[in-house]
Amino acid sequence: MKFAHKSVLLNECIEALNVKSDGIYVDCTAGGGGHSSEILKRLDGGMLVDIDKDEEALAACRKRLGNSVKYVHSDFKKISEILDELNIDKVDGILADLGVSSYQIDNPERGFSYMAPNAPLDMKMDATQKLSAYEVVNEYDEYKLFSIIRDYGEEKFAKQIARNIVLERKINKIDTCGKLVEIIDRSIPYSLKRKGGHPAKRTFQALRIEVNGELEGLDEFLRSGVERLNSSGRIAVITFHSLEDRIVKHCFNDLATDCVCPSNLPVCVCNHRAQGSLYNKKPILPTEAELAENSRSQSAKLRVFTKK
Repeated sequence: MKFAHKSVLLNECIEALNVKSDGIYVDCTAGGGGHSSEILKRLDGGMLVDIDKDEEALAACRKRLGNSVKYVHSDFKKISEILDELNIDKVDGILADLGVSSYQIDNPERGFSYMAPNAPLDMKMDATQKLSAYEVVNEYDEYKLFSIIRDYGEEKFAKQIARNIVLERKINKIDTCGKLVEIIDRSIPYSLKRKGGHPAKRTFQALRIEVNGELEGLDEFLRSGVERLNSSGRIAVITFHSLEDRIVKHCFNDLATDCVCPSNLPVCVCNHRAQGSLYNKKPILPTEAELAENSRSQSAKLRVFTKK
């Protein structure tokens, strides 16, 4: 299957990064190379580093972009470690698209989609890791399953879904996306299935977040990324659900704030100093034209921070 992915908020990201021809840029989630391709076009003497957990994504990028890019198979949250290994002190721009690529969703072998009934329960962005959705669904206890589905999927019927998963797996292992969808479907009242999208959407999101540790270390990554920016450098982050966006929003707001002492203190004692400013106070959203062309951009939000 060809690695195909339509980059979200492409023009907005490139404009926000304000690419300098001799600058150093990091695409933390290279995917199909859409954002990287536009950054590379603007470089003349500069450097681009592409990071991705998915080796198939890196292979697609290498084929598309050639050998002028430095490719790293790793978790972007290790950005400081990665830059140290490349002997890079500071960079001029960092981009992180936190969404799942269209290739990962559309390739049934990857087990991300509730629309592929015969697909194995997998959901690993990094094929070399051990934990998959199969282990989560078949081995986690009922309370842990409930907590994940409730917290990461914001699913109202998490308790019923977790209970039914545990009951079902006592009889047969749940090994395909279709089997899990059937369990979720019968756990949600019929009258509520007609709104809010596919009934399995939130549970699949929750499992994907758990399997890939998507929220773990995100705040630390953002702070490490800002630390590695040159003056006037920018970090741009695209999120696709409220949990991610909340972390990015709060982190960037904190990094853009000077004193955080209680208002009743006469003098500042916190020594908290702003490291830069918000490029946009409100998130940048897809245009109507992009929404019409790419329905998967619907929940995307872009937030950008500029280093002082």
